[in-house]
Amino acid sequence: MVKVWVANTDPDWFDFLAAQPNVDEVNFWQPSGSTGFGAIRPGELFLFRLKAPRDAIGGYGVFSHASNAPISLSWEAFGYKNGARTLDEMRARVGRYRGVQNDSAFDYQIGCRVVVQPVFLPEHRWLAQPPSWANGIVVGKTYDTAEPEGLRLWEQIQGLGGAPAISGMSEVQAEYIASDSTRYGEPKLIRPRLGQGAFRLTVTDTYGRACAVTGGKVLPALDAAHIRPYAAGGVHEVRNGLLLRRDIHSVFDAGYVTIDDSRFVVSDRVKTDFNNGNEYRRLHGQLLNLPANPNNRPSVDSLRWHNENLFRA
Repeated sequence: MVKVWVANTDPDWFDFLAAQPNVDEVNFWQPSGSTGFGAIRPGELFLFRLKAPRDAIGGYGVFSHASNAPISLSWEAFGYKNGARTLDEMRARVGRYRGVQNDSAFDYQIGCRVVVQPVFLPEHRWLAQPPSWANGIVVGKTYDTAEPEGLRLWEQIQGLGGAPAISGMSEVQAEYIASDSTRYGEPKLIRPRLGQGAFRLTVTDTYGRACAVTGGKVLPALDAAHIRPYAAGGVHEVRNGLLLRRDIHSVFDAGYVTIDDSRFVVSDRVKTDFNNGNEYRRLHGQLLNLPANPNNRPSVDSLRWHNENLFRA
């Protein structure tokens, strides 16, 4: 059965994001990045439970991905969608929860719980927390829709699809609850619609935080590259992504390299156009380091599009 996660939510995080227009994804971070998150699966509901004195559920979204990552990567991927105005502000908040003095030189490892299609409800639409919720719960609690309380939470979210709930919401939030939550029906997994940040973090983890071509693992030098660019009709999905060293990402986007049959292909135009490019030409024919799960490997259609529309043969 489908589960629902009710998470204790930092009030500053919630209030800041609730005031932002058209938020399509958020990073619900944990100050410690030492444990995994397996309370729910991607596609299940993630509810924002506001702490005392509010003691109510103020919003929700679809859980997409969990990871432990440096705070620098989290900020690069999500920016203000981490629930803070600046990286320094986020660092200070993490440091406060960890009980340490903020150190701008230290790249904290934090827990990232990526929630897409978030909805921040106006106060008059906040939901009552479940009767079984205990004040001693620190992180959150899982509710199963096979049980009365879990099913009730699901039905309450489903019931937000009407016009009264949309009043005061952003365009993205209103579109989401109007089009998606009204179709929930019987509890089932919801396909998360990834945003740019979720795409960045998911592709990075899917490729084991190593460049698909070189195997390099210097995280600040790696990019989640779209095979078919978003501006050209590509989507934020793992199968439309590759983790590449940043310079390789640039020449890939420029069409001087491509992927053919899981091999790295370098155009002769690297040499003719620039009278150089040996650092890429020596990689010609390199077999890619691809995800072990075939469902996460590059889409044949996306690669074909890149070969036919961008590659400078």
